[in-house]
Amino acid sequence: MKILILGGDGYLGWPTAMHFANKGHKVNIVDNYSRRKISKKNDSKPLFNNPNLIQRTKIFKKLFKKSIKVDLFDCQNFTKLNKLIKNFKPELIIHYAEQPSAPYSMMGFDEAKFTLNNNLNVTFNIIWSVINNCPNSHIIKLGTMGEYGTPNIDIEEGWINLFHKGRKDKFLFPRQGSSLYHTTKILDTDLLWFYVRLYKVRVTDLMQGPVYGILTNESFKDDRLLPNFHYDDIFGTVVNRFLVQAVSGHPLTVYGKGEQKRGYLNLKDTINCIELASKNPPQPGKMSILNQFTETFTVNEIASKVKKAGNKIGLNVKIKSINNPRKEKEKHYYNPKYTGLKKLGLKPNYMSEEVIITMLNFVKKYKKKINSNIIKPRVNWK
Repeated sequence: MKILILGGDGYLGWPTAMHFANKGHKVNIVDNYSRRKISKKNDSKPLFNNPNLIQRTKIFKKLFKKSIKVDLFDCQNFTKLNKLIKNFKPELIIHYAEQPSAPYSMMGFDEAKFTLNNNLNVTFNIIWSVINNCPNSHIIKLGTMGEYGTPNIDIEEGWINLFHKGRKDKFLFPRQGSSLYHTTKILDTDLLWFYVRLYKVRVTDLMQGPVYGILTNESFKDDRLLPNFHYDDIFGTVVNRFLVQAVSGHPLTVYGKGEQKRGYLNLKDTINCIELASKNPPQPGKMSILNQFTETFTVNEIASKVKKAGNKIGLNVKIKSINNPRKEKEKHYYNPKYTGLKKLGLKPNYMSEEVIITMLNFVKKYKKKINSNIIKPRVNWK
């Protein structure tokens, strides 16, 4: 296939690009380095020094004898995006090109405005570029399980059947994000669903839980191909933060009561889910919504797992509860469904002790690069 990956420099975008290119697909990635700029401005640099995309693709080509084309521009620029899609005519568009941090979106007006404008404008531009140039292309948009919030009912897979006053209908499952970032993803879903109904666009919306992990089938060959692994409070996901805290000797920072429960998945499974979705596109005018996670844990359960694994390799890991900087329920019901990707053939990589130890040992190689000043939360949205 001809595959366009928007946000190809990201934690998920770069490994996805390598995976598809290594499989023989024609891959074109786009990025404007906004995540690099934001992380530099906020002293949130990743643990590894990641070469830029031009350098990365040269390293990848040397190792795998496969090419990845790079375009550097902002996808909010409709003229440039529309021209690229017109010329490339991708069969698959993978949409990662959004500001991905909930804490960043809650820092203040400027950060909130950027998140809102960037995320919605890029999604809107993708839709219209597809309508104009390749209406049968399949759009895969990375959503988030955070769209659903933590309702006191089971979370269905995207849709819910309602019975009201003797009548019934099917609707998008009610959504209630806990940050502006999550709210923009809700608006993405509504925007895509509108154009699917109106113009018969083909869309798969993946409701992804927090991702953890470092190595993929390609990056293990050269550390310069590693994803941008963040461990700070702004861009780092909870598991990745705990891994670095454990190695650095800092107590694992559990927010509040630590009973916040979410669905998690390994970085390798994110790539596998994207590939499964790409092989099973919806019909024109249909929107497939898949809940993308493999296991559910509370924060306390994850902390205990990391502590046990860390102590097994002599790290003497401690856990410390701190005031929760987020406005969220700290104890709640959480029972999301996730059958779609299993039916498509997903074979999960679970968060075993062996997996955690492997990640801890890899982080240990970079212990001297850990910046302890960015481990504690710096953003409070109460």
